[in-house]
Amino acid sequence: MICGCIDIGSNTTRLLVAEPADGRLRELMRQRAFTRIAKGLRRDDTIPPKKIAEVVEVVATQVRLARELGTETIRAVATAAIREASNQLEFTRAIAERAGVEVEVLSDEEEARLAFVGATSALDHPPDGDIAVIDVGGSSSEIAIGTIADGVRASSSFRIGSGFLADAYLHGDPPTIEQLAHVRAHVGGVFEGFTLPTPELAVAVGGSSTSLRRLVGGVLDHETLERGLRILATTPSDEVARAFEMEAERVRLLPGGMLVLEEISDRLERPLLIGRGGLREGVILEMLIAAGWSA
Repeated sequence: MICGCIDIGSNTTRLLVAEPADGRLRELMRQRAFTRIAKGLRRDDTIPPKKIAEVVEVVATQVRLARELGTETIRAVATAAIREASNQLEFTRAIAERAGVEVEVLSDEEEARLAFVGATSALDHPPDGDIAVIDVGGSSSEIAIGTIADGVRASSSFRIGSGFLADAYLHGDPPTIEQLAHVRAHVGGVFEGFTLPTPELAVAVGGSSTSLRRLVGGVLDHETLERGLRILATTPSDEVARAFEMEAERVRLLPGGMLVLEEISDRLERPLLIGRGGLREGVILEMLIAAGWSA
């Protein structure tokens, strides 16, 4: 059974098409577009008509690509920027009419849970103890903690993300030390007083962490994150993009996401393993399980 998930996020709109194979998901296609919905939100929290039209066409294209691969079931989900939009219904209706898929706007708890399912399912050697999954998006960041056996025990959501921080503070290319200091102070204030038990393993998912794999490797700790920040603070985004095969827009957003990940790593007292699964994988796994598949 081939399944597809379209994830309409604050920064990007992503498609994953996959099928079960040997107890895991086998990826058939990934596709993404930087739609930056959160940046387009007006002061009254409405998504402008031009942005709605842009995202509708992106989703319609992704549905077509998925169908061409033989995808039997497509589930479209939306996260923080759409949760916050006052014209959410107008947005989801436009996609349903043009692309032929209903959009499910996830709560922050559901977003955290699905990211946990996707991240933990992709682990080669999952521990028996607590696992924390950290999903830093464009407008919000979710932390879920639980075990493989029992699933998510607790989750928290914070209205802070890479896109928000870049738009609010990071106006230089490259960003200045002063701008990065403002971001660090803002992030510290958001997480002030937040505590969780130290997990056995912490996993980072989402666009920022996936891009960081190319920049600093598969583990995020003080040393690797600070090394990455030095690169981003001294090199224009287009040069970093060429050197590390990333989109320049993603590079511009990275410092904010990195500083959120660093703050969370400090509070969990654990380095963060960059995960190979996340929200989209979690959605597809639940679709397969509902259809009777068992890993």
